[in-house]
Amino acid sequence: MTFSASPFSEEISLNTNLEKKSRLEIEKSLIKKYRKDIWSKFIKAIKEYELIGEGDKVAVAISGGKDSLLLAKLLQELQQHGPRSIELEFIAMDPGYARENRIRLEENCKHLGIPLQIFDTDVFAVADKIAGEYPCYMCARMRRGALYAKAKELGCNKLALGHHFNDVIETTMLNLLCAGSYKTMMPKLFSDNFKGIQIIRPLYLIREEMIIRWIRWTGVEALDCACRVASKKLGSQRARIKQLIEELGADFRNVDISIFRSAQNVNLDMVLGYQQRGEKHFFLEGYEDWKKN
Repeated sequence: MTFSASPFSEEISLNTNLEKKSRLEIEKSLIKKYRKDIWSKFIKAIKEYELIGEGDKVAVAISGGKDSLLLAKLLQELQQHGPRSIELEFIAMDPGYARENRIRLEENCKHLGIPLQIFDTDVFAVADKIAGEYPCYMCARMRRGALYAKAKELGCNKLALGHHFNDVIETTMLNLLCAGSYKTMMPKLFSDNFKGIQIIRPLYLIREEMIIRWIRWTGVEALDCACRVASKKLGSQRARIKQLIEELGADFRNVDISIFRSAQNVNLDMVLGYQQRGEKHFFLEGYEDWKKN
């Protein structure tokens, strides 16, 4: 099977040379033009997974990419018009961006009305040095740690990340095909290393295609991963999985939805083993009792 670049991948150019919409137009679009495919799914995830509660102080991680810009605007709308009182801190870590990417990040956030706090790190350089040809995993872990620390410093109890529906199913398939395990990307989870901080993923039910359509409509030129390290390396496994899912979609109806739903339809009676709270279980443990019944 030959893998090519996905039409919905971060590597494509999101700039369509359209005049930028105004901040007011962009904000209105979320609850009007894109209400069904973006706003409603955002609200559904907030409610269904109980992601945000009264009095939460949420650090919103901004990379400058399409996903995090949408995340920021959705949470701003929720803060202004939602039923709960919440605080937001918009944080961006500069892991070693090229100057033009740093400037674009700042200008985009200014245009969108996002009060950004930027802090500097050397994540790109360190990841390149210690991770060899495939620095993305190490880079992601280091960036996550830096964001956790900043969120804790600001007194936040939650850290919002811009992972979307496609990220969820791609992670499920990556674990299945590459790690030999069955686990997915959770809508929320507590940090093991930073007590009191919970990750939330409010874009959990929003498809990447709709995020791309929205950012194109706004005329805002979002960043891709902006990594000067990864741009020189070989293609990632995630890109191959993304393409695989798209190709499977041509032969299997709603294959992406089936992958997503599989993580909430696990039948423990029909698996060889599973792990819960760090403890491993094997199907033979209760097999004799099960057979008698």
